[in-house]
This record gives sequence, structure tokens and C-alpha cells, in this order.
Amino acid sequence: MKYLSVSFKSLLVATLISVGLVSCNDDDSDGSSSERANLSIRMTDAPGDYDAVFIDVQGIEIQLEADDDLDATDDDGTEGSEWVTVEDVNTGIYDLLELTGGVSQLLADTEVEAGYVGQMRLILGPDNTVVVDGETKALNTPSAQQSGLKLQLNQRLEGGENYAFLLDFDVEQSIVETGNGGYNLKPVIRLSAEANAGMVVGTTVVPAALSSDVQSLVVLTGNGITVSAYTNNDGDFALNGVPAGTYDVKITPQISSGLTVYTVSDVEVRPNETTDLGEIEL
Repeated sequence: MKYLSVSFKSLLVATLISVGLVSCNDDDSDGSSSERANLSIRMTDAPGDYDAVFIDVQGIEIQLEADDDLDATDDDGTEGSEWVTVEDVNTGIYDLLELTGGVSQLLADTEVEAGYVGQMRLILGPDNTVVVDGETKALNTPSAQQSGLKLQLNQRLEGGENYAFLLDFDVEQSIVETGNGGYNLKPVIRLSAEANAGMVVGTTVVPAALSSDVQSLVVLTGNGITVSAYTNNDGDFALNGVPAGTYDVKITPQISSGLTVYTVSDVEVRPNETTDLGEIEL
């Protein structure tokens, strides 16, 4: 299996916030585009205290439900619903811990049949590992390999519209150490539709006297919402999929830096907009 690397690109910050839910012009004379919706799915990561976390992505499926049976709850796609395979998924092994500082990985950008989607499931392969103190250990994910990681979508996809979803892994909560020294993946994933959400970005600046790079943990809280990310090597961070509202942002530099915690209060987030906190001197 080929390992896929993810580099930090400032352009991605602008891309993420611009791909929300927008109308498309329907120029097809046969009207076929009204029956298809564009679906893009990206994956990102909340912080975790590991050297690396490799996830083997093999596929994505969505559960389409019949309009006359929206109360169907069968997970196996029997009466009233159908599991549909998403085409052109970028399969591969990804290090979740590279998906920080506003970086995300595009998993799919394709068309699907319009309709009501009850669930999405992420199918994982067998090559999932976690690196702890330089040692690579198997990351057990039996349910994800058989039936997939099920996520509640509950979203109607209208024909001729674009829909962008962000799978935000919470690594710290998702990896469980077993009693025999093994590790299990019990994913905690925040699924957000970027269409009606905003983004908070900024750059941390450390004193010139500190010669080494300082990584900080950035946590946004408020309205029952918590979104977190690490800064990248340049001090940049981006908090994706934030619902509109007012929040506090706490920045915690790594302990070895000797720097104190910095808090930005009353940060206003608007739908489909980017709130730029600018340079924040720690």
C-alpha cells in the first residue's frame, strides 16, 4: 500500500471555506443535472498525543432513503433505504497527525444521486497503525473493516447543488489503549457541513529569543461546541466547520517553551465566512 503524504498549504484555508453549499447553474437541456448533487468529503484531525496515526481509507458509502420512508432506521439498507458507494474516493493510508494547522485531505469530490441521506460510512482497510514513542503498533479496527464507521448525516441533497462535508477525527478520544498494550480505534468524529459554518484562522508568533519552533494547541469553545487544532511549523492554525456564534479561543504553547496560555475572547463567527485573528504574540 502506498503511503500518501499531506503538505501544509496556505491555499487550502481559502479553499475549505469557499466550497460550502452553493447553487449551480443548470444548463443541461435534458434536465439530468437536477437529479444529481455534487458531494465533496474532506478529512481533518483534532490533536492527539502520538507520534503518528495512520488510517487506511478504502471507501465511502452513503445511505439514500426513499422520500416516502424517511423514518426508516435500518442500518443495513433494507426496506426504505439503499447504501450507495461513493465513486472516485482517494483511497490510501493517511497520517491523521499531518492534518493539522488547517490542512485537510480530500477523500472524494464526485456526483451522487440527489435525495435524503441518512448516514455515511467510512470503510477502512487492515493497515491501520499508531506510532507511540517511536514504536509502531497495530491499531485494531474490526468494525470499520466490516461495516464501516457510521456517521449520522441526515441531510437532503438537492439536485444541482454542491455539498461539502468535513470529517474531523478527535484522535485523543478515538484511540483506546487495551490492557495488554494494544490499541483500538473507537472513532470520535465530528461531522460538519461547511455550507452553514465558518472558519477561524490565525498565526501564533513566539518571542525572537526562542530559537526552536513552538507548537501550540488552539481550542475554540462556546455554545456547547469545542473545536481544536495544533499550529503548524509556521504557527498557522485553522479551526474548520464552526457554527455561527461567539466563542473564546485558548492557545496553549508547549510546556517546554515556558510561555503562558493566551486567550482571545468574544470571537464572532459568521456563516460561510473566515474570521482571521491575525498574528497573536505569545
